[in-house]
This record gives sequence, structure tokens and C-alpha cells, in this order.
Amino acid sequence: MPPEDELQQRWQKLESNLTERLGKQPDLEDVLLFIGVYESGRPPKIFTEKEIQDLKQMALCTILAPARYFELMWVDDTGWPHFRNLEPVPKMSDAERNVFLKPLVLKYAEKNKLI
Repeated sequence: MPPEDELQQRWQKLESNLTERLGKQPDLEDVLLFIGVYESGRPPKIFTEKEIQDLKQMALCTILAPARYFELMWVDDTGWPHFRNLEPVPKMSDAERNVFLKPLVLKYAEKNKLI
């Protein structure tokens, strides 16, 4: 099976699992928010726009850390992780960003038994 097909198959499995949990089919932004909430350890609730941005940023740092774009520095007393940027993330279009992030999201999801 070509790597693209395998990637798509794994992504569909993640979408299916998250659809059951979220009640709707998630896009990449929804998946990032889910990862942020999962990492924060906070119960799901209605988040403010700022909280959503912070949770998605935490998710991005978390999934980009193994690729050496970020490094976890410490976790504060509220459980919030703090990262240091090691290398700038390349500028890319939304389509390129999706292609770039999906394999990293899948690695995270597999490691954390989300699929």
C-alpha cells in the first residue's frame, strides 16, 4: 500500500474515533483542539476564543516537539506545559500545513492510544 494511502487510512480511523467522542466529524483544527484539551487534563467545556487558541497552540507544540521544533521546558503548577521554540516552523499554505501536520498528529494519536 502506498504511504499516502496508509496515511489516509490511519487518518480516517482517527476521524472515526473522534467522531464518536465529539459527535461530529472533526477537521484538523478540531483534532488540534481535542489534543490540547487532552494534554491540558481539563474537562471539556465551552472554551473562550483565547482558551481555544491556547489549547491549539499547546497541541501544536506538543506534536511538533518530537520533530524538534519545540522542547518542553516545564509544566506549571496548574498542569500547563511550557515550551521553548528550537526552530521556526516553515511558512506554508493551509493545504501544505495539513500535509505537514497530519503525520505528526497520527504519531501523537498512536502513542496516546487515540486510534
